Amino acid sequence: MNTDHVFVCGHPALDFAATLRARRTVRFEMFATPERLAAWCVESGLVDSVTPARPSDVERAKSLREAVYELITARRLGQPFGARALDVLNKAARKPSAAPQLTSAGRRTDATPEEALSAVARLAVELLSGPDVPLLKECGNPECTRVYIDRSRGARRQWCGMESCGNKIKAAAYRARKRGAPATTAR
Repeated sequence: MNTDHVFVCGHPALDFAATLRARRTVRFEMFATPERLAAWCVESGLVDSVTPARPSDVERAKSLREAVYELITARRLGQPFGARALDVLNKAARKPSAAPQLTSAGRRTDATPEEALSAVARLAVELLSGPDVPLLKECGNPECTRVYIDRSRGARRQWCGMESCGNKIKAAAYRARKRGAPATTAR
């Protein structure tokens, strides 16, 4: 499994929820170490730097991630939110988030892991209460569990990303056609 952080979902909260990959099959954890958590926070563009994370920060991040994923799934399926997931998200959102600073080089945001997670939680609140809710879709790759925002014309996008999932499905369908066997269909 590719261990690079991928940002294809169209929103940082969705990309955060996708850091546990292939939830229905092999379950690949992107936050395996405190360094991987800190790297995601910087690579996502939420902050410019993060103070060193600890194992307890990773556990907090995983708990928040699972709450965000549960809430996104409930909203996407039109189901009520779970009380525990709401509590985890709202507690994280109430924490102070990092304040951007103006420097001679421009804007810079330095954060603690808790501040970075607060920013993710606030973004999730905005997403789940905002106008993009009807655009939430789950990737059509049966092995992928990423949810993305479909802003394509006619809302016809099928995959979280062409490179990450679309090409795999299209190549498998092509090989199946060549063999004369039925291909795995997208959901």
